[in-house]
Amino acid sequence: MPKIIDMSPTVNEDRGEWPALKLSDWADTRDTLHMWTQMVGKVRLALAPPVNHWWHVALYTTTAGLTTSPMPANGGTLELSLDFREHVLIFAASDGSRRTIPLRPQTVADFYASFTKVLREMHVDVHIWPMPVEVASPIRFDRDREHKSYDAAAVERWFQVVRQVDIVLKDFRGRFIGKCSPVHFFWGSFDHAVTRFNGKRAPAREGADAITREGYSHEVISAGFWPGSGSVPDAAFYSYAAPEPPGFRDASITPDGASYNAEFSNFILMYDVVRRSPSPRAAALEFLQSTYEAAANLARWNRADLER
Repeated sequence: MPKIIDMSPTVNEDRGEWPALKLSDWADTRDTLHMWTQMVGKVRLALAPPVNHWWHVALYTTTAGLTTSPMPANGGTLELSLDFREHVLIFAASDGSRRTIPLRPQTVADFYASFTKVLREMHVDVHIWPMPVEVASPIRFDRDREHKSYDAAAVERWFQVVRQVDIVLKDFRGRFIGKCSPVHFFWGSFDHAVTRFNGKRAPAREGADAITREGYSHEVISAGFWPGSGSVPDAAFYSYAAPEPPGFRDASITPDGASYNAEFSNFILMYDVVRRSPSPRAAALEFLQSTYEAAANLARWNRADLER
């Protein structure tokens, strides 16, 4: 595990812009919210026109939460937005119709029943697979009475971090003039990410499924933020290259506290290191730039043509 270094011991634990975010404080809420975002994301997957590397399935940040952006539906458009300020899921159609579902403590099964009921009432003909993806021991949405927590304050705290991360990732994205993904939120893995491409086809991955083949059809350097899981039990920034060039895992990365996680094949910088630094935004950008440069140099990307 990366060593957490206290770079600013006098920082206030309740710092507003970059608040403390311990997964153990809201894990049950995170797990429930994860299922709700998957429902929203699956509608986007079903309705949005396909885009390379599955970019059409991701969600985007708003001032208050996450959104699908407008999707084709009923000859017009439909947008689903998770509002973490008012704590509602908003269904808004271009014909002016609007419905909401409250975000409050309730089982995933009950939320799914309300979710599908609203879609029927709005005459949105969409079929989604009710089985969650990218989680251990998945439970069908309509049968999940295990996940039922919703701590509104914890969600607001997490989204405050996501909002700051979104700013950092967009700043980082702007430095690159080659092919690059939007800054977006993947509801399967529950992480915020941006991915750079050098334009070259990647070697085929042995045994890869169709999703992985499409996602990694070309050489990439990707980075982002997740709230924690597995061998990285708390919030962290991450960065990786696919395919990974020889020597990448041994590269010297800044700032202090960043280290390579062999389980994930990612460089990791714990969120606590970032938030305790004199400038959290600068520390996060330093990590993103340092890992990108290490990967791009080792993989011999044509940086002169790809960077601003």
